[in-house]
Amino acid sequence: MNTSHRNLLTTLTLLVSLPALSVAFAEDWSAKAPAPVTNPVFFEEPFIRSEIRPLFMYQHLGKTLPVGGAGATVPVGGNVQVYAMEIRWAVTERLAIIATKDGYVNFNPAATLTKASGWADISLGLKYAVIDDRENQFILTPGVELELPTGNRDVFQGNGQGEWDIFLAAAKGWGDLTLMGNIGARVPNNMARDTAQLHYSAQLGYHAHRYFVPFVAANGFTVLNAGQQEPFALGVEGFDLINFGSKAAAGSTQVALGCGFRSKLHEKVELGFAYERSVTNPRGVLDDRFTVDFVLRF
Repeated sequence: MNTSHRNLLTTLTLLVSLPALSVAFAEDWSAKAPAPVTNPVFFEEPFIRSEIRPLFMYQHLGKTLPVGGAGATVPVGGNVQVYAMEIRWAVTERLAIIATKDGYVNFNPAATLTKASGWADISLGLKYAVIDDRENQFILTPGVELELPTGNRDVFQGNGQGEWDIFLAAAKGWGDLTLMGNIGARVPNNMARDTAQLHYSAQLGYHAHRYFVPFVAANGFTVLNAGQQEPFALGVEGFDLINFGSKAAAGSTQVALGCGFRSKLHEKVELGFAYERSVTNPRGVLDDRFTVDFVLRF
């Protein structure tokens, strides 16, 4: 083979291999996008993955909660501890079964309310990636999840007749930088008891290193109607963990800002840490919160 033939063969080999390299890069972008750690119940990511995600949350309660509409408050304080495990199963490359709420709750108020422990409600749902444009690093995934009132009322679970979460999640990547968002509606089966709410989340993450992927996040809830669960004439709702069915919370909005990081310990094992703090007044049940989780993919 002469020199010209060898050069032609080399050129053809490079041309054939370029699309494969491009696809490999495009397919890998999701691995650099950190899964949310904040607001774990309602900030569902758009990616379709099979995983088990045990988590622990330690949350300080607001020192006071507003009641009625005349500026009155009741003292609360203390903390809530949650031990839970989320499960996701990728049935296909685009469809996943998800279960994002369960676990055990320790409720330890400092005043007024009684300390209690019990099981949280259980949720189950689906999400489907309607757009998965790997070449342009974009994914769009709607989903729906039903929370069943299976928990213990001592920890403000098991109330009403359950609620639906109808959401739309999306992510866009630019190399090592990823912007992720989720917007949805909490729709109770009995709106005369529980409150309907809008929820919205956003996260900006940067893949600095496999062991350090920092992110900043924001999560908010806006209450759309007044519930009728006695005796909760509260001026706020329960953020992501609780639906009080508050009588005086309609129109209120709670927002928390957070930051944290993920660390890829193994090809299929990740550690996540986040700190969140409420930035709206009144703070309600969320003053601040620490969350730690492990992602075990299969």
